[in-house]
Order: sequence, then C-alpha cells, then structure tokens
Amino acid sequence: MTDAEKIDKAKALLGARLIESANPAPHRVFLTVAPGDLRASIEALKTGLDQWYLSTISGVDKGDVYEILYHFGDTAGSITVRTAIPKAEPHLPSICIVIPGAILYERELQDMFGIVVDDIPDPRNLLMPDGWPENNFPLRKDWKFERPKEIIPGGKA
Repeated sequence: MTDAEKIDKAKALLGARLIESANPAPHRVFLTVAPGDLRASIEALKTGLDQWYLSTISGVDKGDVYEILYHFGDTAGSITVRTAIPKAEPHLPSICIVIPGAILYERELQDMFGIVVDDIPDPRNLLMPDGWPENNFPLRKDWKFERPKEIIPGGKA
C-alpha cells in the first residue's frame, strides 16, 4: 500500500475524526485526531489497516500542551497518530482496551510527564523508584532536578 493509499484509507476509516493528515517523508504518514476521538480512531485504524503494530508512544512538552504520538509500524513504513492535550488538564484516554501492550508506554507517560491516562488497567509507576517525590516529572520542560541529600548508611548526612 502506498502512502497516498494509506492516507485515503485513513480518511475513509476516520471520517470527521481526522483533523489533519500529512506525508512528511516516504513511508511516513502522520494523522492528527482530537484526544476524545483517540481510542475510536485507533480502533478503526487497527481494524481497517492490515499488518500494523504499536511500536511506541512518545510525548513532547510543547509549552501549553503535551503532544502525544502513537507510532505504528507495518511492512511498508510507519503511521503516527498525533493528539494534543492541554497542560492545565493533562488527561488522555487509555488505548489498552484496543491494544493491551500500550500499557507500558502509557505508564511511562504518567511517570515522565504526569499525564493522567484515564481507564489505564494498572496505573502504578513504571520507571520511577519507590519514594520518588510526588509531582516530579522529568520530561516536563519546567522540571528542575534537585539532588537529594546524600546519606551514608551509619554515617553523617
């Protein structure tokens, strides 16, 4: 399937849910949907496109919004589904009901950005250690690292 055919098929599958489509490079297709349409859009694409898989989910702190990118692969390239959520209300629907393996990436979004993934089956921390201070999200642009006070066991602070 060519890139143009993928875009045409995505337009047919997503209808009004598709905000924007782009083909920035050969074998790369970008689709933009609203956060409220994310789960239904991914389900429609999964059902309608053959042989594709979720390769990762990434996030970008863009100031007032977080852009979340769902990277899918197939035998002839990649499709990235993009959405953006306001930083003031960082909620995103889980896609685990459609793709159960997305849970690792969604937990990573929670740990790194503080994004609340609604309906995630297991919201525990994935990357942050026990005792990690609350409201510290390392991939936010406004995050400041504060080195914890070193304590030598049996010694002085």
